[in-house]
Amino acid sequence: MSTTATVVTIVAAVMAGFSGASVFLRATYVVGPLADYGVPRSWWNLLGAAKTAGGIGLLAGFFVPVIGLLAAMGLMLYFTGAVIAVLRARAFGHAPFPLVYMAPVVAALLLGFPG
Repeated sequence: MSTTATVVTIVAAVMAGFSGASVFLRATYVVGPLADYGVPRSWWNLLGAAKTAGGIGLLAGFFVPVIGLLAAMGLMLYFTGAVIAVLRARAFGHAPFPLVYMAPVVAALLLGFPG
């Protein structure tokens, strides 16, 4: 694996972990939009756990590549779902935010992570 792929993967993991932690800590810049989009409060901890687990899975992929691959696929699905939720809520200006979090995950895969 290249140094670039390693760095991008670590960045993706940190971003996913930060995003998950922001949900758990009920950061207003995260949970406010979730409420606006109509995401039920009962889902918030599960969504935070999914993002956090994805970040941990990316890091685990350095040791067990299939875990990293599955984590990356899960995060891509998660953030695709987030874009759909934003678009359904007609908050078109917010659509780039989940894409920003998905970009390093996709980049890591394109750069050869895991492997």
